[in-house]
Amino acid sequence: MSRRRQFKGRDIHGILLLDKPSGMTSNDIMQRVKRLYDARKVGHTGSLDKTATGLLPLCFGDATKFSGYLLDADKHYQASCSLGIETTTGDAAGEVVKEMPIPDLNEAQIDGVLKEFRGDIQQIPPMYSALKHKGQRLYKLAYQGIEVERPARPVKIYHLKLLSQEKNGFEIDVRCSKGTYIRTLAEDIGKRLGCGAHISSLRRLGVGPFSENGMIDYPTLEALALEGQKNLDSKLLSVDTALMALPEVRLMESVAFYVLQGQAVTVAQAPTEGLVRIYNSDNRFLGLGEVLEDGRIKPRRMVKTQ
Repeated sequence: MSRRRQFKGRDIHGILLLDKPSGMTSNDIMQRVKRLYDARKVGHTGSLDKTATGLLPLCFGDATKFSGYLLDADKHYQASCSLGIETTTGDAAGEVVKEMPIPDLNEAQIDGVLKEFRGDIQQIPPMYSALKHKGQRLYKLAYQGIEVERPARPVKIYHLKLLSQEKNGFEIDVRCSKGTYIRTLAEDIGKRLGCGAHISSLRRLGVGPFSENGMIDYPTLEALALEGQKNLDSKLLSVDTALMALPEVRLMESVAFYVLQGQAVTVAQAPTEGLVRIYNSDNRFLGLGEVLEDGRIKPRRMVKTQ
C-alpha cells in the first residue's frame, strides 16, 4: 500500500488585495501567489476575465470560509468601450463578428443612453462566462460553437458615469451588484447607440468593503519574497476585514467558550437580527454569528485562529 502523499504548505490566514495583471486567468495568478506564499489553502472571490486587471481579493486559510460574502458583494469597475465593433466575447480578446459605422455622438447623447441602464435592469449573461447550462460551463459550449438560450437576470447598476468620450469610444465608471457583466453592459449600450460596442479594457477597483487602495501587484510580491516570508505575510489583511459591513458583538470569555462549542448564547445589547461579527474580550475575532428569533446569537462559521 502506497503511503498517502502529505500535503505541504503553511497554515496562514488573511486576505490579500492582489492587483491582477492582464493576460492571466484569475486561477493562474492565484496559484502563483499560493506557491509564493507556500500557503496550504487559498481561494479567490470571483474571477476577473483574462484580459481584465485590478482588484482580486485572495483568501488564505480561515478567510476562505467567508469568501462567499465577497462573491455576493457589490463591485466597482472602470471600463473603456470601443464603438463600431462587436466581438464574440464582448471584449478585445474575441473575434470580430460585426462592424458598423459610428455616428457622430456627443457626451450628452451617450449620457442619455447611460441613464437607461442605471438602477434595476435585466441582463442576459454572455455565452463566454462561467455560468453553467445542464452541468457544463457556458464558455466551454461557446468554444465549441454552441449557443444556448440564457434567461435574463436582474442586476442593479448603482452608479454609471461617463468619464470621457471620443470618436471611436468612451470610458465609464460603474458600481454594480453581483452578477453584473460589464461586457454585456457595454454591448447593450452600443446597441442603443446604434453602432455596437465591446470592452477594450476593464479594471476592477472595488469588491465589497475593499477598494484599490492597498492593492499589491505580483512583481512587488516577488520582491518581498526575496526578503523573507514575514514581509509577504505583512501584506495580509485580517480575516474579519471581509465582514466589516456587519455589526460586531464582544463576548466575555465565559460566554465565548460556549459559542466556540457551537452553542447559542444570550448577549446583552446585541443586534436584534441578521449576521454579526463575534469577538472575545481580548478583541480576537472568533467568527460569524446569526441572531436567532429569540435574540440569542448562534455561531455560523468560526475560525481556528486570528
